[in-house]
Amino acid sequence: MIKMADLLKEELELPENIEAKIENNALHLKGPKGETSRKLLAPRVDFKVEGKKIIIDPIKNTKREKKLVKTYAAHIKNMIKGVSEGHHYALKICSSHFPMTVTIENSMLSVKNYLGESVPRQLPLKQGVDVKVEGDKIDIESPDKELAGQTAASIERMCSPGNKDRRIFQDGIYIIEKTGKEI
Repeated sequence: MIKMADLLKEELELPENIEAKIENNALHLKGPKGETSRKLLAPRVDFKVEGKKIIIDPIKNTKREKKLVKTYAAHIKNMIKGVSEGHHYALKICSSHFPMTVTIENSMLSVKNYLGESVPRQLPLKQGVDVKVEGDKIDIESPDKELAGQTAASIERMCSPGNKDRRIFQDGIYIIEKTGKEI
């Protein structure tokens, strides 16, 4: 006889080159592009790793558990994609009024001469993100989708014109491409 909770059960297949383990309520994935981990704190859902499958098993069959199961399944699919292919963001450096200089030194991104400012704008880069500056393009890669996206958003926000008219002051750094979509 099929239990009602078995209807919501999710089984995610792992590719051959990816290892998974659960320790202290955290899922750890290791693959060719790196490692990533995520806390799995849902009291109404059980998580198991059996062979090459990650099983998400709800205790009850309600809407709340269905939402939790689907959300965690989406997070785990992003983790699997991250450790197998990686997540990539590309940003473009646009400077029409003043020539900007973007450099990376000691895990610190520095933007000099943004809108003619004499003090450089700086952003500390988080560990686990690979940031490269090549000409007028910045490439960000990471196995963790949230870390790569947050780094790209922080760089874009750091160089926004603020209260100035964006039609006139188009200087800044803008996201032009991200994994799965082209903007």
